[in-house]
Amino acid sequence: MQIKFVFIGFIVTLLLVSSKVFAQSDSTKTLLPEVVIYANKFPKPSKNIVQKVDFISDKNTINQQANTADILTQSGHVFVQKSQSGGGSPVIRGFEASRVLLMVDGVRLNNAIFRAGHLQNIITVDNMILDRVEVIYGPSSTLYGSDALGGVVQLFTKKPLLASNQNWKINSNLLQRYASGQNENRSHFDINIANNKWAYLTSFTYGSFGDMRQGANRSSTYPDFGKRSFFVVRESGADVVKMNDDVDVQKLSGYNQYDLLQKVLYKPNENSEHLFNIQLSNSSNINRYDRLTEKSNGLPVYAEWYYGPQLRNLFSYKYTATKLPGYFSDLMLTTSFQDIEESRISRKYNSTSKDFRFERVNVFGVNADFLHKQSNGDIHLGIESYTNFVRSTAERLNIQTNALSRITTRYSDGPTKMSYNALYLQQTKLLDNHWVLNDGIRFNLVQLDARFADTTLMHFPFNKALQNNAAITANLGVAYNGENGYRATLGINSGFRSPNVDDLTKVFDTKTGYVVVPNKDLKPEYTYNAELNLSHSGSIASWGASIFYTWFNNAIVVSKYNWNGQDNIMYQNVLSAVYAPQNQANAQLYGFNVNGKIILPFNTVLQGTYTYTKGTYKNANESMPLDHIPPAYGRVGLKKGDDKFNVEGFVLFNGWKHIADYNLNGEDNEIYATPDGMPSWMTINISSFYQPSKKLSLGLQIENITDQNYRYFASGISAVGRNFILSARFSF
Repeated sequence: MQIKFVFIGFIVTLLLVSSKVFAQSDSTKTLLPEVVIYANKFPKPSKNIVQKVDFISDKNTINQQANTADILTQSGHVFVQKSQSGGGSPVIRGFEASRVLLMVDGVRLNNAIFRAGHLQNIITVDNMILDRVEVIYGPSSTLYGSDALGGVVQLFTKKPLLASNQNWKINSNLLQRYASGQNENRSHFDINIANNKWAYLTSFTYGSFGDMRQGANRSSTYPDFGKRSFFVVRESGADVVKMNDDVDVQKLSGYNQYDLLQKVLYKPNENSEHLFNIQLSNSSNINRYDRLTEKSNGLPVYAEWYYGPQLRNLFSYKYTATKLPGYFSDLMLTTSFQDIEESRISRKYNSTSKDFRFERVNVFGVNADFLHKQSNGDIHLGIESYTNFVRSTAERLNIQTNALSRITTRYSDGPTKMSYNALYLQQTKLLDNHWVLNDGIRFNLVQLDARFADTTLMHFPFNKALQNNAAITANLGVAYNGENGYRATLGINSGFRSPNVDDLTKVFDTKTGYVVVPNKDLKPEYTYNAELNLSHSGSIASWGASIFYTWFNNAIVVSKYNWNGQDNIMYQNVLSAVYAPQNQANAQLYGFNVNGKIILPFNTVLQGTYTYTKGTYKNANESMPLDHIPPAYGRVGLKKGDDKFNVEGFVLFNGWKHIADYNLNGEDNEIYATPDGMPSWMTINISSFYQPSKKLSLGLQIENITDQNYRYFASGISAVGRNFILSARFSF
């Protein structure tokens, strides 16, 4: 109820101010803001894009967070799930993980083993060197291909800056951040060396995160929710359960991470440039915190469960040219190579068997985008190809004898290859001074060849999984840019996702007594979306509203399955119910977002956003909630100041997610919620920054001032309690 009052109060204030403004004469005539975004790959004014796009460019919001996932959380625009401190899984319009496309500097981060559950891959992009973030809402497969069912998160790192003449110029930044809630220490250094043709940008960030402290103020209804009462250590060759001295400290949730970026820019003339981009990210072991809190018959289920170092290496080359002769005047050519390594290590409590599962993915990519400009718009032609090579291995170590033995791999253990290929065409046409048409079409061809070398441990009934999926996706929409800052868009678009290696070949126990097995007969998923966006940009008050409805066809859901004629099998010495991904559902999702901003006297701005999503699906004529659907959420903030000094007080809030709205067979993680579901919550926060000179800026933030205990829906770790954050940036 408290949450509703906060946002209703904001809306009432916005309407009152807006009505006063509208009652005035033509003093509110305001041009639509000429914000340039890259939702269509080539830079375009936002007013010419039909789909809803959020653009985050405030450097304090971007660079002063614990990781990149927290940028989305703190913005209030995107819901983010967490299974451990070192993680963050964005949810866009009820779609998550492999159904949301992540991009960095124009290269797909999604690879063949992106799972449908919850992902933490976004934190491998260093937020301290990010320049901006764009979130595209709704199916976006016409331009971006498979996986863009719910939307796209585009991450853009900073670009090397050229000098104005031939003389070499050096600029550098040193940033230090400390946060009390997790004993976080992060150090960042970047340096830009340039003349008027060459520029070199080097960046390095190291972060150390201790055990996260959750809020101590709990609801009287759930006085023990989230308490970390025990943890397991290994002493004298035996597992020992230790009582936690402080139940609010989430033991074993800390980790370390370092990130390195190197860019080289060569601009031989004003119409062409070459950009080399190297990104390296590596972490320490990261405990799967939620698994380490599980109990069975009063005893811990696991003594150890952690992700090994998460390694992401990216090498890319981008060539950009403008004013070319011929039909297409602009060209962007991007080639890339990615080397990704991840692992999962687990050991049951009082067991001597420690299981290691390793995955290595190499991804080769190329994109060629051509743009034809004309007086009333442009035509964009693109060609795309990504090829994934996957290697999956596994072994079991007896920690007493050091003997090694075979266990099932997570994915197919033979040669495994997956390729994405596409040809697409997109048009932006100015129909007159007010109307803009967006339309496009794409042909997708996705191929997968997975081989199972050893089928004896799981008694596989097949030794290969082959896919050859072709699909056509399209979009059509119009935007009306009216007088006095009014704008309306109406669009329909489609999304496509081909089953990947994770869907088709995975063997894994998502929880004790529950094993997921491969299903080689999966088919692609499709979304069809209609949305209406309305907005007004005034000199004092601005507002926006979006409403969408998505049909989700051929949806892959995990449900009960027979493996070799059995619905229960022994897996890792546990009798487990058998489940498998299956195309069994047709779903409907709908929702809305409202947002607004009021410019008040004395350099003060009041702004807020509120998002509601609902999703249900039918499986065998039975209707049930779709998983991954977040509760209502949003943000309201009051900010005062300018570029030299500003301070903002804001609230973040989530509504209730009642257990009746959980999908109990999916990824909603009801075991980490209260018996009634996930309670609503609201935090009060303050953020301030002061720049006494061009060379120095200081920041002070206090998160969760009232030390509320809360947890994001579907998350297995509680959010940080009262958190004091100090930061300092030195430029020289």
